[in-house]
Amino acid sequence: MPTGVVLRDVREQLFDAADRVLLREGPSALTSRAVTTEAGCAKGVLHRHFDDFDHFLAEFVLDRVDRMDAQAAALGRAAGTGTVTGNLATALTALFGSVAVAIVALVTFRDELRSRLRRTWPAGVPVLTEAVTMIASYLTAERNLGRLTANADIDTLAPTLIGAGHLLFADRTGTPPEADAVGKMVTAVIAGVLPEPLP
Repeated sequence: MPTGVVLRDVREQLFDAADRVLLREGPSALTSRAVTTEAGCAKGVLHRHFDDFDHFLAEFVLDRVDRMDAQAAALGRAAGTGTVTGNLATALTALFGSVAVAIVALVTFRDELRSRLRRTWPAGVPVLTEAVTMIASYLTAERNLGRLTANADIDTLAPTLIGAGHLLFADRTGTPPEADAVGKMVTAVIAGVLPEPLP
């Protein structure tokens, strides 16, 4: 591998390379050599920008969590439009159709990574806890608009949707679930808090 390759945004290119390796081969294949090979740069490039590979992975995970802000904003803007079920199904498909599922497996797979993340993220798996916050915020907005019943238990519904969504999408090697399957799951979870239609 040439050592003189100029990378405009080294971190972003390495993170994008990690995305591709994770999605294609899973967490066990994610090594510093795999990332730098995928990025087309020398292995030393990664170690010039990060203390070690677990430092790189921790920064990678937190960067991908930060990217969820755009998804959260889009879901927030959807409140009051379309259907609650459709909006949730779309958001969950976008979330779990991305690298999020692979990141959950990565955090579970690497003890040192979990330890490093605990320094700045005290509880839960970062991608999942951020996703719960995103869904809870949306559900709260819909409840405030009267599109969910006033007694809708957001603190239970949000993690239930994320957990059920994760289970649907967790098989990295299988075919992703059909839109109907995602919609059916969302409907089952929120059916009890949708207001009765007017006669």
